[in-house]
Parts: sequence; structure tokens; C-alpha cells
Amino acid sequence: MAKTDEQTGQTDERSGETTLGYEQARDELVEVVRRLEAGGTSLEESLALWERGEQLAKVCRHWLEGARARLDAALAEGEDGAEGAEGAEEPESTEES
Repeated sequence: MAKTDEQTGQTDERSGETTLGYEQARDELVEVVRRLEAGGTSLEESLALWERGEQLAKVCRHWLEGARARLDAALAEGEDGAEGAEGAEEPESTEES
């Protein structure tokens, strides 16, 4: 399986595959669902649409998981920085009265 660059959404050149960006995949998935719901397609075409929809959903899920990981990392960095700043301002007293 090819590795995907989280920033560009492009896969390794070695595989010859490219991955859609989140918005592109989402928009195409919406169109696939619309076509399936409208009906009037052959069984073979419906199955192909379903398979494409599954692929697109996987792409969207990948992008969303990557975004969540980046947010979690940024939040963790923010918390670490805030704890360090708080500790530097006022040392806690360990004396008991």
C-alpha cells in the first residue's frame, strides 16, 4: 500500500496512484450516493458505484483521522507549554502550617 503525504494527499510516486483531497472525495461520494438513491442503474453499475463509494469513504476517513491526530498533537503541545509556563511563574509551596 502506498504512503500518503498528509499535507498534499498525494501518494508515493512509485505506486502511480494519487489520493483525492478530502473535499474532492466527499463531493464525489455525495454524487455516488445520489446516483445510487436515484436508482435506474443496472446491478453491475450499482455494485461499481457501491465499491467506489466505499473507496471514497475510506479516503475521507483517512483525512479525518489525520486531521484529528494533528489537532490532538497541537492540543498536547499547548497543554505541555501551558504547564511549563505555570510552573515557572509560581513554584508550589510544600510547607505545611
